Amino acid sequence: MVAAVIVAVSVGLAVFLVSLAPAPERREPPPQIPFAQTGGVVAGAGAIPVYGAGTVRPSAEIDMIPQVSGKIAWVDPGFQSGGQVEAGQTVFRIEEEDYLYRVREAEADLEAKRVELLEAREKADIARTEYEQFSDRLSNGEVSAHQANPLTLREPQLKAAKAALDREEARVGEAKLALSRTRLRAPFSGYVRDESVDLGQFVTAGQAVGRIFAADAVEVVVPLSDANAALIPGLWELQAGDAERQVPARVTARYGDDNHSWEGYVDRAETSLDKQTRTIDVIVRVPNPFSRDVSADGTGGTPPLLIGKFVEVVIEGLAPEAYYHVPRAALQPGNEVWVVRGSNSVHIVPVRVLQRAHDKVYVVGSLENGQRVVTGGIQFATEDMRVQTETDAAQ
Repeated sequence: MVAAVIVAVSVGLAVFLVSLAPAPERREPPPQIPFAQTGGVVAGAGAIPVYGAGTVRPSAEIDMIPQVSGKIAWVDPGFQSGGQVEAGQTVFRIEEEDYLYRVREAEADLEAKRVELLEAREKADIARTEYEQFSDRLSNGEVSAHQANPLTLREPQLKAAKAALDREEARVGEAKLALSRTRLRAPFSGYVRDESVDLGQFVTAGQAVGRIFAADAVEVVVPLSDANAALIPGLWELQAGDAERQVPARVTARYGDDNHSWEGYVDRAETSLDKQTRTIDVIVRVPNPFSRDVSADGTGGTPPLLIGKFVEVVIEGLAPEAYYHVPRAALQPGNEVWVVRGSNSVHIVPVRVLQRAHDKVYVVGSLENGQRVVTGGIQFATEDMRVQTETDAAQ
């Protein structure tokens, strides 16, 4: 009974205490408005940049191949891998003695043929004189000089002597040409990529002994989609080497801890798609890529644009009258952006994408400069849906 009394008193006390507690305050729950991250719409001006990347290659590159055979008698010290050569510079020389002998032999034969021609011409003149004297003695006049047999006048013999002289003159010219080819000259100014020739080495005609590339310009092959290629003004009217029509481009490469830039232009475009990537190869040409602009103290400057370097390229594209660029995260599936207007309501605006850059997208649509567009925070949106933005959170 004592235990029962204790339990009853405890329960009664608990009920009494609960009855004395104040009633909780009742409030209406806040509206469930989602929070959206936003970015700004900026009106574009000028040309739309077309971004791409590619690898640097020479604008001209050839194999150094001698046209005559012989032993190497002299090699220019600059004709080695990484060396620089000038247009018309002799890079190595083949022994000339054999070819000098051929020239002298051909010249001697030529002099002999000249004597033979003089003899043939003299004999032809004598034969014609004798024939004219013989025809004058005839009283009937039936025989005349123009009716004479060519062999009688020694005309074939004279033509044969002339042909022999021409043949010997050609031999002399050929021998002198072979002699001049003992000196292999660089056809343009450039740099030596590799070489495989040394003093005393015997080389044969047609044997590649080195490779040089031009120093006046390099090319960058930039693969672009057809949408990006369409942004380059007059791309299909461009002709290689046309200085009047040039679409400016800038090539950027990293060298050490710094980025360096070179000015170039779009030279041409390939007229066939790449079989693997289905892209259009646009050729950007960079003049004077190896000029070294060194600062006054000799510590700075622009390094050469190295062959084989992977570079980034920015081409000046079309310049529409009205376009905008928005944060890349603002572009939603289906090419639309969600604009947040004055009452924090979302409006869905379809756009046409002109170019996708690193962190922004160039578009055309019913937008205004300075508008806010949704860049994150919500996964879907409907027309006139209410959202909260960074401005609301700050207040």
